[in-house]
This record gives sequence, C-alpha cells and structure tokens, in this order.
Amino acid sequence: MGTIPARLKDAGASLKILTESGIVQPYSPVVLGGMVKALKQWSTTPAGGFKTIALRAPHRTAIIDERGAVTFAELQARTNALANGLRARGVKAGDGVAVMCRNHRGFIEASIAISKLGADVLYMNTAFAGPQLADVIAREQPRVVIHDEEFTGLLADADIAERVLGWTDEETPDSLEGIIASATAGGQTADLAPPSRKGRTIILTSGTTGTPKGAPRPQGGLPAAISLLSRMPLKSGWTCHVAAPLFHTWGFAHYQLSMMLGTTLVLTRKFDPEDALRLLHEQKCDSFAVIPVMLQRILALPEETRARYPLPHLKAVASSGSALPGDLPTQWMDAYGDNLYSIYGSTEVAWASIADPADLRAAPGCAGRLPHQTVVRILDADGRDVPAGESGRIFVGNSLQIEGYTGGGGKEMVDGLMSSGDLGRFDAAGRLYVEGRDDEMIVSGGENVFPKEVEDCIAALDSVLEVAAIGVDDPDFGQRLRAFVVCVPGTELSADDVKDAVKRNLARYKVPREIVFLGELPRNATGKVLKRELATHDSAADSAADSAADSDSESTE
Repeated sequence: MGTIPARLKDAGASLKILTESGIVQPYSPVVLGGMVKALKQWSTTPAGGFKTIALRAPHRTAIIDERGAVTFAELQARTNALANGLRARGVKAGDGVAVMCRNHRGFIEASIAISKLGADVLYMNTAFAGPQLADVIAREQPRVVIHDEEFTGLLADADIAERVLGWTDEETPDSLEGIIASATAGGQTADLAPPSRKGRTIILTSGTTGTPKGAPRPQGGLPAAISLLSRMPLKSGWTCHVAAPLFHTWGFAHYQLSMMLGTTLVLTRKFDPEDALRLLHEQKCDSFAVIPVMLQRILALPEETRARYPLPHLKAVASSGSALPGDLPTQWMDAYGDNLYSIYGSTEVAWASIADPADLRAAPGCAGRLPHQTVVRILDADGRDVPAGESGRIFVGNSLQIEGYTGGGGKEMVDGLMSSGDLGRFDAAGRLYVEGRDDEMIVSGGENVFPKEVEDCIAALDSVLEVAAIGVDDPDFGQRLRAFVVCVPGTELSADDVKDAVKRNLARYKVPREIVFLGELPRNATGKVLKRELATHDSAADSAADSAADSDSESTE
C-alpha cells in the first residue's frame, strides 16, 4: 500500500496527469452532479464511463464507422436498449457473453451493454481457427455469443447456447441492430439500475504457441488510462482512428480511453493502408492506434499515393502488439513527424514501458521508459537483479496485471512482479530493451543468440519489408539461426547480401546459416509472426542453394 506521504504523492501525480489530458476540467454544477452520481453508481466501468461522457458532451460524435456516426447521447440510449434486449435473452450479472466482432460500432455497443448488466465479456480473436474457438467456448461457456455474420461458419462446431449477430448486411431480429430497434420501439432506452456485481473483461492470449488462455481483469479503465497518459500526450476530445483490433489488449485500451477522454473513435472492419491514410486525412484524426505491420504497409505504398493524404493534424501514433522492427521508427518519423510512440507489454501484464519519439530517435530499438505506477526488474535464473546493461528475464509490477488465467494457472511471479516471458536489459539512460522471448534464445556453438537482434539488423536493409529468425536444430553446433525474409516488391536481394549485412554489424556466430525468401510472413490478427508455423517450414523447397553446409559454416564458431 505504501506510506501515507507516498500515497498522497501518487494521488497528486495522478491528478496532474488527468488534468493535463483534459479528463479533469471545470463542469457546470448540473453536469458535475450527474457525473458524480454516475460514477458512484457504476464506478469507472464502461457503463459508468460512457454515461459521464454522455452527460458532459452528449452531441459529440462517439463512433464513426462504415454505417455513419453515433453521438455519445445516442450511444447511451442504444446501449440501454441493447442491455434490455440481452437481459430478455437471459443474460444476468455474473454470466459470460462472448464477442467476436471486427472494429465497428457493434463491438463497442455490445461491450457497454454487457457492462450495464454486470456480465463478463469475453473477446474472441477473429483470426482463430474453428477448433481453437470451439475449445475456448467449451472452456468459458458464455451464455450468449455475439459474432459478425461472416464468422457463422467458423463457429459452426462450437457448442453455443444462443447467438446474436453483430455486423450483418441486413437487419434481422437476432442481430444487434434488430435488438436495439425492437427495444427502442418498446421504450426501453432509459438508464438501467446498477447490477449486483461489476463484470470482468476477459482478453485471450494470442494463441501463437497453443490453445489461447483467458486473461481476466476488472471492467474499469482509470489505472490503465493514468499509466498510458503519463507517457503519451493523448487529450480529451481528440479523434482517433483505431486500426488495431479492438479485441486485442491494445485496441481495447483505446476503447477504454475513449470513455474518459471522450474520444471520437474512427473504425473500419478491415485494415487497408491507403484507406487508413484517407480516413486519417478526411477525419482530421489527432491519433492513430496501430500494430507495427500496419505502419510497414503504409510506408510501402507508392510515394505519390501517400502524398495524396497529408496528415498535419496527426499528433500521436500509438503502436503496440509487437516490436517496431529495424529502422521503421526513423522511417515513419522522417515521413510524418516525431509523433510515434511504441508500447511494450503483454495481455497478462498490460503495458510495461513506452518509448516516446525522443527515445525512438536516440535508440530506435528500445522499448522505452516506465509509465506511472510501474516497476520493471531484470532478473537472472535465480531471481536476482542483474546490473544495468546485462540481460535477464523481464518481470513487471503494476495494478493492471491479471491474477491468473480463467482455466487455471498463471505466469511466474517473483516478489509480486509477473514474468512477461521476455528477455531484456536496461541501458545506462534507463531505457528498456527487449531482446526476445525467453524461450526463443538459442545457444549456437556455446554462444547465446537472440533472434530479435538479428531480425532488427536484417530489417534495416532497404530491400527488406519484413523478417523473422528462428532457431533450428544443428548436429554440430546444437542450434543455428534460420532467417525468413520478405523483400520489398520490385527489389532483389540474395542470401549472401543478407548474411553480409549481419556480418558487418554483429558477431559472426549470429549470422544465419540459412536465408529463406517468402512472399509474406504468417501472422495472427494482432500482427505477431507465427513462428511455430515457420518452424515447420521446409526451407529446402524455397532456398535449395542455402544448405546447412554452405560456405559460411565458420560463422558459428
């Protein structure tokens, strides 16, 4: 808990952050009284947060999607109607409701309505395979599954008690729009009474290494908002294009921020790089929430295409989900100004560090510095702190981490800090560097090799669009690196070009023995490379010339 002076200091710092962002500001007595009452009844859950925005800015646009715009007052009435409609379908406090929707108003409205009922919301990954989805639904047993019509076939084998369609081409009685219309016609748009319990938010892990786990946390965004806003200049009333999937921790964070900042959320169901630029330009967006591969795809557009959409209003580009590869930060900021922020964290620990533009200019490969109320320690195998500059396992402490998985178990804990599953180090300036997953480090010829370091080196080549490196078994050296490279369209690169670049910048034992050229890397919906698929890839079929006995065998000595 800390001492009283420490708690007072922390409260003062939190108030300063909230005031500078515009969350705390003067309001009329009537509005202020309504907000206080709403927060007393609902706390800072989505039900309470969005109600306060409806009170203080009812006519401000809340959502812009492919169906048009919705104001915060309309959002309040529509989610009241939807909550009543879901309650008529048997949803009550303590039940679970699964949501499998792309980025559109239905995702937001379903989330708020579920919060108003005190139910738990389970966010399903839209890129999971049918068997994964069926396993998750069997484990979590949601009372209702809300899903876009396009996923009906994918969920065919799942044992679902009741379905509600999210996005549909036409309104039907069992769709979100149909339920809202019916309840509205019946006069069921008044505010609901607070439920007997607050619901939980359950976000699934990425599933890149097996069956996804459910990571639950309370439905409330104030600590998360304070943490992010301490290192990012997001302001009340901004317009944000959220291109990152809303079901993922990062997209979800901007949904939660919107209920305090009153952010106008610009949403599209699928990402297209030129369409994203068009929206940023036409809607005069102040911020842009992305995963790194989206920035790569925008920068890969022809110069004349990008020039059609100037972005003078863009003040903050917030990237998370995976590391920014190579010199992508410099490329982006050279093109669009120093507005890039990179957030490092995980589903389990939320965000652990944030790199601002100054960090990314000074040290493009860093993960940045710690946000408010966050502790990060680098520990060795015995749980002891390692000196600055030395590598170890990253452990994170904050008020945002999960207590355990819904199916049981959890991440390793040391002194109240949770393992992020990554290896890293601090530099002399206090910036965190993430060197890769603790289960990805390989030992080649007795030397430790971190694939991420090699990936960043290769990614810096002008002809490289994206790259991933993995360890594979080697009869002589134990393990060796194999790199998978995707070239920029219209460019050429040889395996020797790639190896020479690594030789010039890193130790010889870090040079990949094999280079495999692919058309694209396998990724999940949040942009993470599926290395388990690369591990089963037949490199010989793609790079016959790059055998394990090539002329660079001495590079692992």
